[in-house]
Amino acid sequence: MRKPPAVRRPLPTSPFKARPAAPPKRFAMGDRVTHDKFGLGRVIDVEDGPEAAVLVDFGSRQERIIPPYSSMYAL
Repeated sequence: MRKPPAVRRPLPTSPFKARPAAPPKRFAMGDRVTHDKFGLGRVIDVEDGPEAAVLVDFGSRQERIIPPYSSMYAL
């Protein structure tokens, strides 16, 4: 059995600054996107609320992508 990798946390007295968190990705209807698994597509619906997701048309299929959108990028 392996232990999970430890999270690196800088010491409060360290002269090196911690990396700032990346802002959350936001998509709007009509945005062209690329997805690592599905390829090129266009956002056709954006859901709001606690289950925020985007519906993307990839040509041959439509997929509902939920956050975090780590494998999807706007073009």
